[in-house]
Amino acid sequence: MLNKDSHLERYRRLIEISRDLASTLELDPLLNRIIEAARDISGTEAASILLYDDTGKQLYFQAATNMDPLMRGLVVPMDSIAGWIVTNRQPLRISDVNKDERYFKNVAKTVSFATKSIMGVPLITKDKVVGVLEVLNKQEGEFSEADENLLTVLGAQAAVAIENSRLFQQSDLIAEFVHELRNPLASINTASYLLLRPEISPEQSHQIITNIQSETMRLTTLTSSFLDLARLESGRVQFHKSSFPIKVMFEECLSIMQAKADESRVTILVDVPGDIPDIQADRDKLKQVILNLVSNAIKYNRPGGKVVMRASMSENEWGLYVDDTGFGIPESDLPNMFQKFYRVRAVESKVMGTGLGLSICKGIVQGHGGRIEVQSKLGEGTRFIVHIPKK
Repeated sequence: MLNKDSHLERYRRLIEISRDLASTLELDPLLNRIIEAARDISGTEAASILLYDDTGKQLYFQAATNMDPLMRGLVVPMDSIAGWIVTNRQPLRISDVNKDERYFKNVAKTVSFATKSIMGVPLITKDKVVGVLEVLNKQEGEFSEADENLLTVLGAQAAVAIENSRLFQQSDLIAEFVHELRNPLASINTASYLLLRPEISPEQSHQIITNIQSETMRLTTLTSSFLDLARLESGRVQFHKSSFPIKVMFEECLSIMQAKADESRVTILVDVPGDIPDIQADRDKLKQVILNLVSNAIKYNRPGGKVVMRASMSENEWGLYVDDTGFGIPESDLPNMFQKFYRVRAVESKVMGTGLGLSICKGIVQGHGGRIEVQSKLGEGTRFIVHIPKK
């Protein structure tokens, strides 16, 4: 049992945490601070946050101190312990999860962590449940009412901070998206106005219709990319880990991009050592990253140029490379390449794009617990490197 001084110290820590949460607007760093704080003040081995999507009536993992990055987005059934907390809007203490039929055993299969006891509280703000905060495996004794009260106070502060972060994130992303919509919409509006003019010739009409079709395709791509990015940033994307050969995935990407490469007179090559072990990742999403990088490498290349997909492996990670012999990227643009809607000014008017592809690539790679970087020299070409950790 905690003495008076220890109890007071935990509340002092809680006040400090509350101030810290109020000053954090980025969702992922915020969630990490919440789970670390929850673990500390509860005296437990681990903590996790599950967010609740009221529209889809789904509960999914978003952050955990003991979580494999690919577990992010894992949907948890509503008849689970966390689901009970959301449905009943009440805290719950369980001393032995293996004796509780609500325990969701798929989590234990995904991570190498044995859960014995759980305490969870609902994250509620403005009468809206935004998720569940859980702490796992009390290190000394069993969960007490004092533990529950502390976690409930933290949960109330966390719910407000999470909702504020989401609103900030959504408003920022939507504002950027609306701004990007203006140019294609203005082009379509002008083109449709010109089509109604009686003096327009059939040849001019054909050109205007072609422009409308091009801008419509751009809008479709932009909208699709925006939705992909929004899902990634909200954590609603679920990753499905499997083991597969890198060379086969590269060859599939080559096959898909071959026609585009032929049209641009660019050669695509695959260079993967025969002894490199299979990579462990979400195959479809990693393939999406490589396809995007290869597509860019073709678009920003020169006739007769090359694109090479390579792979390597170190003690801790796989490295996937996409090299091109294109025009290169100015040094001043390199730090901004993975920002949303960012496009290199020198080629912005020459090559169609949304400015979202690399942001999506970054989101997918980070979802694997990895990182992506770019190296480039003007006149020589560009290299993108995807680092996927071994776990």
